[in-house]
Amino acid sequence: MEFIQTVIWALVALGVLVTFHELGHFLVARACGVKVLRFSVGFGRRLLSRYDRHGTEFTLAAIPLGGYVKMLDEREGPVPQDQLHLAFNRKSVWARIAIAAAGPIANFLLAIVLFWAVFMGGTAGPVPIVGSVEPGTIAARAGLEANQEIVAVDGHPTPTWQALNWRLANRLGDTGTIEFAVRYPDSDLEYLMGADIDHWLSGKEVPDPLKEIGLELWTPPIKMTLSQVTPDSPADRAGLRAGDKIIATDGRIFESWDSWTQYVRSRAGQAMQVEVDRDGDRLTLSVIPEQVTLDSGEQIGRIGVLPVAETWPEDKVRTYHYGIVAALSKGLQETRDKTLFTLNSLKKLIVGELSTKNLSGPITIAKVAGTSANAGWQSFLSLLALLSISLGVLNLLPIPVLDGGHLLYYGIEAIKGSPVSERVQLIGLQVGMALVLGIMGLALYNDILRL
Repeated sequence: MEFIQTVIWALVALGVLVTFHELGHFLVARACGVKVLRFSVGFGRRLLSRYDRHGTEFTLAAIPLGGYVKMLDEREGPVPQDQLHLAFNRKSVWARIAIAAAGPIANFLLAIVLFWAVFMGGTAGPVPIVGSVEPGTIAARAGLEANQEIVAVDGHPTPTWQALNWRLANRLGDTGTIEFAVRYPDSDLEYLMGADIDHWLSGKEVPDPLKEIGLELWTPPIKMTLSQVTPDSPADRAGLRAGDKIIATDGRIFESWDSWTQYVRSRAGQAMQVEVDRDGDRLTLSVIPEQVTLDSGEQIGRIGVLPVAETWPEDKVRTYHYGIVAALSKGLQETRDKTLFTLNSLKKLIVGELSTKNLSGPITIAKVAGTSANAGWQSFLSLLALLSISLGVLNLLPIPVLDGGHLLYYGIEAIKGSPVSERVQLIGLQVGMALVLGIMGLALYNDILRL
């Protein structure tokens, strides 16, 4: 069931992004007087098809990995004399530039609208307060301490965990100094601290910036009370029930849920005597953790229970509500920031400051789409906006077969007054196709390795 939901949400995400991208080309082509023959979402065999009054065929095809807008064009077949004025190739170079650029622009506009909707609904996030610092790490060298709030990184405010993660992600592959601005509890004074980095995590596959700098942010302590017992699990068979409070295990009292979990993980196949408080009564139950093999190959013990989630204190969470205009302004700002982040990451990939293992393909995107959808509509819309920005940026790259390649050719034509020769365009098409297929193959290879 989870796999089916993941596939459905991935198709929804891809369908929305492709439709808006091609809609940009379609609308501007119509506005410029070009006859559109087909508007297709997907490739291959047509599943659904209908024609409008202008003779345009709207198609849903079997392979949902893209789409296209087919326009009347003398280069692709004979055009009746009375329709030559409707052909794409007969339009001015500026009209062709507008049509080619309209797809990526539509993706950026979609991102603005999606972020606007997210901010209209209000946003919230935990305050980045240091819980603990691992010795010898970047955070330790910078002088960060427990209970400090990280208010900015490199001069950029970090009011929430998400903002902190994004700012650290901007520094992946960099050499220089990461500057932290922090303040202590009940104080308005800010202190600047810095730590030097050298090609930071440039070869790391899918790095976790927060973990890699050696920080564990503060979270509410988890109670030793069970919220859920998985049916037919070792815990269920032993008689543990939701609401039981764990007092001791094998005579040991554990300070935290994490330490107790580590103990359980180390006891695969070994009986444990778990003492619990159930509505004021003390019970001792014998539980034998089942052995589970993780993706890494590590074997651990598991009994099948979850703790009661602790409520976050109000002063440890920042909540923001925006009006229509303020939300739009935030949407524009977020789209700009994420576009610059995407461009910066792309530059780092090209020059080798980031590992190509960070490239992700359709499998990873599908998994993330499913996860974000389960996390709520705001999470899913935020992911859609980020993917839309990525699609817009990638399509503007000056690679033949992409919109950016066409814009390059039209730009040259506008400067020199005549089209780029067909021979040059053919060579460019072959090189561009090889580049795109190579990148797609590498991304898919990375996806398979992650599985």
